[in-house]
Amino acid sequence: MPDSSSARNLDLDPAFPLHRGGKIEVRSTVPVRDADDLALAYTPGVARVCSAIAENPALAHDYTWVSNVVAVVTDGTAVLGLGDIGPSAAMPVMEGKALLFKEFAGVDAVPLCLDCTDVDALVETVARLAPSFGGVNLEDISAPRCFEVEARLRERLDIPVFHDDQHGTAIVVLAALRNAARLTGRPLGDLRAVVAGAGASGVAVTRILLEAGIGDIAVSDSKGMIYEGREGLNGVKQALARDTNRARHTGSTEEALEGADVFVGLSGSTLSETAVAAMAPGAIVFALSNPTPEIHPEVAAKYAEVVATGRSDFPNQINNVLAFPGVFRGALDVRAAAITENMKVAAADALAAVVGDDLSATYVIPSPFDDRVAPAVSAAVAAQARADGVARI
Repeated sequence: MPDSSSARNLDLDPAFPLHRGGKIEVRSTVPVRDADDLALAYTPGVARVCSAIAENPALAHDYTWVSNVVAVVTDGTAVLGLGDIGPSAAMPVMEGKALLFKEFAGVDAVPLCLDCTDVDALVETVARLAPSFGGVNLEDISAPRCFEVEARLRERLDIPVFHDDQHGTAIVVLAALRNAARLTGRPLGDLRAVVAGAGASGVAVTRILLEAGIGDIAVSDSKGMIYEGREGLNGVKQALARDTNRARHTGSTEEALEGADVFVGLSGSTLSETAVAAMAPGAIVFALSNPTPEIHPEVAAKYAEVVATGRSDFPNQINNVLAFPGVFRGALDVRAAAITENMKVAAADALAAVVGDDLSATYVIPSPFDDRVAPAVSAAVAAQARADGVARI
């Protein structure tokens, strides 16, 4: 146990007092002022509600909190840029996620930090907990396990399952890139992109850009460009190799960037000034690694027309909070059975549309504090859920 002087030293950092005692709590939504209230909120009144749900399980969405609550689940293996720090150390991030769900979209969320890393155990644990929730937000689970965990839970459960490190990032990147392309006078179909990083976010960004009709896209990992025939690729990267890199770049990320229109950095690597200078005119650079972008934004801006980062102290912050609250709000509002690829693209299109006529090189994506964001995203997601046939109301 730390002594009192250690605690005082921690409190010199403003982050620690803010986190003391946690950042979220559970509050009642009905009063218990007297015996009559108690009899309705608990026994015997609660028994009538339980019996009705037992006869018709769908009533749980009307008479419990399930319709507005999401489980935020991690195993602590890929937390922020900190890596595998375990479930206990992951809790402040999961609490923060739950806080953002509530603050930005009115969605209640419960952080669950699981003390297991085996895929079978993770899937089984979440599946057994699922009746208590209207959706599952997976968070900070390391690749490539995260892909299997999400896929198996989506197949097994009839509620939305969404790995935010993948799809939240992808939605915001697509929204920002749509606007960056519009600013530079080109459709997505005319752009050639290079994605540095084949982890959870890199794979999801690549997939959503393919879905949206990007002209060509190639992906690199720590060993260079991913292409068909490269040895040692896991199943996820083999699929990427099959679906990307039509130009068959086989060298380094920087070699592939020569003449490219778009760079998306999601790997924590570095990018030289020379490589950005060699990109096509009107280049778009999304240097998204945190806390240190692949290239300093001011250096990239000497050559690129649009620069975005994952940081709040530069323009065009690619921040997942622009996506996940509204995505779940929309999915929960129509009791969606899943979050489809079309729903993700619809979320990105709605997010891009918020910028509207205010588009500029330093404003291709709205601020998380723009109160139009979550309503726009949630409405688009709900409408697309109905169009895709996964809405139940």
